Amino acid sequence: MTREAMRAIVVGLAGLGVAGQLLAGLFLIATLLAAAGLRTPLLFLRKTLHGYELWLACLVATVATGGSLFFSEVANFIPCQLCWYQRYCMYPLSITTLVLAVLRARRAARWLLPIPVVGAGISVHHLLIENGLAPETIECMLSAPGGCRLKWIHEFGYVTIPTLALTAFALVFAFLLLAVLNPTPPLHEP
Repeated sequence: MTREAMRAIVVGLAGLGVAGQLLAGLFLIATLLAAAGLRTPLLFLRKTLHGYELWLACLVATVATGGSLFFSEVANFIPCQLCWYQRYCMYPLSITTLVLAVLRARRAARWLLPIPVVGAGISVHHLLIENGLAPETIECMLSAPGGCRLKWIHEFGYVTIPTLALTAFALVFAFLLLAVLNPTPPLHEP
């Protein structure tokens, strides 16, 4: 693959990350407005996305998994220890959200909610280390060239791989939560 093609893919993934951050921001604003008594924006989101929440969670998790594999297998970025921990959280979400979407098992999505929360926590910790706000452990330093501080990508002045992971975890959590909050009788409930 040419450098130009790789660069285009990296910028494309970063662009998807920024779009995801905007969407996650809308979810957050709608939730805060609902907590303040203005439920219309959240109800609009729930109604608009009703029936698609698990498919959207699957799409986000699958794109994140594909991006992660692109970075390591095509671009030859060596994942650090924290990158691996984030992968451990994201990769199963691609499969489990697909299974739940196919089975229309919306209420079962509540059992997946802790996974993106843990993954987001790891991403935040990784971002703190990457930006010198938290100490890097010996294991991190030895796990990859440059350790956990190395910014393999740095697009739009702030988008790094842990930023992309955090965005994906936030979106997966939001879509799973919407699926749980919009319970409909599924065809098959596990």
